[in-house]
Amino acid sequence: MEQALIRHKIISRLIPLIILPLAVGIVSAALSGDSMLKYGQMNQPALAPPAIVFPIAWTILYILMGVGSYFLMMAKPADAEDSKSRMLALIIYFVQLAFNFAWSLFFFNGQMYYFAFAWLLVLWAMIILLIVKSTHVSIVAAVMFIPYLLWCTFAAYLNLIVALLN
Repeated sequence: MEQALIRHKIISRLIPLIILPLAVGIVSAALSGDSMLKYGQMNQPALAPPAIVFPIAWTILYILMGVGSYFLMMAKPADAEDSKSRMLALIIYFVQLAFNFAWSLFFFNGQMYYFAFAWLLVLWAMIILLIVKSTHVSIVAAVMFIPYLLWCTFAAYLNLIVALLN
C-alpha cells in the first residue's frame, strides 16, 4: 500500500513536468507552421541532418528536461545556499523554456536568422547556468540537461550557417 502511494506521488509529479516542455515544443512547432518544409528549402549547412531527426531529438530532449526539472523540484537542499541554487535553477529552467519556445518563431516565422542566432546564444548561456546551479542540488538533474546543451550547441551551428547561406 505504501509503495503504491509513493509510486502514485512520483508519477503525479513527474508526468506534468514532462508534459510541460513537450507542450511548449508542440505549441511552438504548431505556431511555426510548415517549418520543416521551410527549413528544407533553405541552403543547408554541411552537417544538417534529415528533417525527421528534429522532432525525434526534440521529443527526447523535452522528456529529459522534464525529468531534470522533476529532480530539481524533488531535491532536498542541504542548506540555505543549496536552497537558493535550487530556486535559481528552477527560475532559469522556466525562463529558458520560454526562450526555447520563442526561438522557432524568430527563426521560422520571422526569418530573423541572425537575431535567432543571438537569441540562441542567450539560451545556450542560460542552459549552462542551469546545469551549474543544478549541480549544487541534484547531479541527476544536471546530467539530464547536458544533452539539451549539446543539441543547442549543434542548433547554433545550424542557425549560424543558415544565416550566412540564406
